[in-house]
Amino acid sequence: MKKILVIGAGRSTSSLIQYLLFNAEQENWFVTITDQSKELAIKAANNHERAKALAFDVNNDEERNRLIDESDLVISMLPAHMHISVAKDCVKYKKHMVTASYVSKEMKMLDSEAKLAGVILMNEIGVDPGIDHLSAMRVIDNIRNDGGRLEAFETFTGGLIAPESDNNPWNYKFTWNPRNVVLAGQGTVKFIQNGKYKYIPYHKLFRRTEIIEVEGNGKFEGYANRDSLQYREIYGLKDIPTMYRGTLRKPGFCRAWDAFVQLGATDDTYVMEGSEEMTNRDFINSFLAYNITDSVELKFKHYLNIRQDDVDLYEKFEWLGIFNDTKIGLKDATPAQILQHILEQKLSLSPNDKDMIVMWHRFLYEKDNKFHEIHSSMVVKGDDQTYTAMAKTVGLPVAIATKMILNGTITTPGVHIPIEKEMYHPILNELENYGVHFVEKEVEPRFY
Repeated sequence: MKKILVIGAGRSTSSLIQYLLFNAEQENWFVTITDQSKELAIKAANNHERAKALAFDVNNDEERNRLIDESDLVISMLPAHMHISVAKDCVKYKKHMVTASYVSKEMKMLDSEAKLAGVILMNEIGVDPGIDHLSAMRVIDNIRNDGGRLEAFETFTGGLIAPESDNNPWNYKFTWNPRNVVLAGQGTVKFIQNGKYKYIPYHKLFRRTEIIEVEGNGKFEGYANRDSLQYREIYGLKDIPTMYRGTLRKPGFCRAWDAFVQLGATDDTYVMEGSEEMTNRDFINSFLAYNITDSVELKFKHYLNIRQDDVDLYEKFEWLGIFNDTKIGLKDATPAQILQHILEQKLSLSPNDKDMIVMWHRFLYEKDNKFHEIHSSMVVKGDDQTYTAMAKTVGLPVAIATKMILNGTITTPGVHIPIEKEMYHPILNELENYGVHFVEKEVEPRFY
């Protein structure tokens, strides 16, 4: 019997654990589900005869070592910065590990040790990163094998609200960690376009967007992710003239979000004095000039150049209640923490809401002196608040990769991401059984 240790039983793990337990008898697995909250672990285990639930603190070295040593494979669903201690123990005890998070510098440094130990450390096997790698490499390899040369690759992903649950002027709700949304894009963005390196500083990021139409699902706007350049080498596209990775939102979101960036409300580097007694109105006013005669609303409009006919834009801020005298009640909070608190009051999912993941790729390539363009898109909706689109698209690739490692389909030791044909074909094929599939279409090439 193969023993699987799952560390973390949060909301992104529902589809992962469901898959493991559904296949446990056929695959001869036993699944130990752990979390800081024993209640969460117990709920996830669901009294399954091939599962047990434990309360577990990953910082408890003795307990972590014991649980990893007793397992054949570890699935770490912890926050990204907490994977490394688990990975080091997996190498130490010669156990495989799977995680959906980006490969960190510390993880890369374990590559030679993992190879010596015969251990697979599989990373970036969620949705983004993850399904984006799988689906992109399938098309890229097909183009190469057909004699084509890639000229441009653009890819965008968004965690969004499904249209039937979209009932606010932001056309958005938190479907993932709200803190990550508030801090998104900080740092300088880097990409390459038509052979020219391009950089976007944070304070300009949300006004440098492009409109993307996903067939059958309308228009979205995309803003650039931090560093697109690193993926040229990963995808074997070192000399590609255009490489751009970004995030999707509904049109209008980015212009409104830019207001918070310009105010300084997304800053997480300092604590605001008196935050516990502050109101929403006080918070916004703290970033505006002192003027005894002008209202906070008027100063806000003037500072951000919001005109009288920008009705849709201004409605977003009024709807959030940022000018209300609602007490915040957070002690020693940063601006980003206060903003997150305000947003969560209005942009959190309701019990019957459904989320949606949208992914879109653009491939421009030349073959036989003629240019071609392919668009590839994936749209996945959640079933309910437990089996969300985010949980499906993050958890199912992790689960399928786990099966492939335990079955000996994936055997090469070391630190990996899923870009090999032996990985992307079977994983994408199985994902189609769960409604995760791509629509590919050749379109008239465009140049810019």
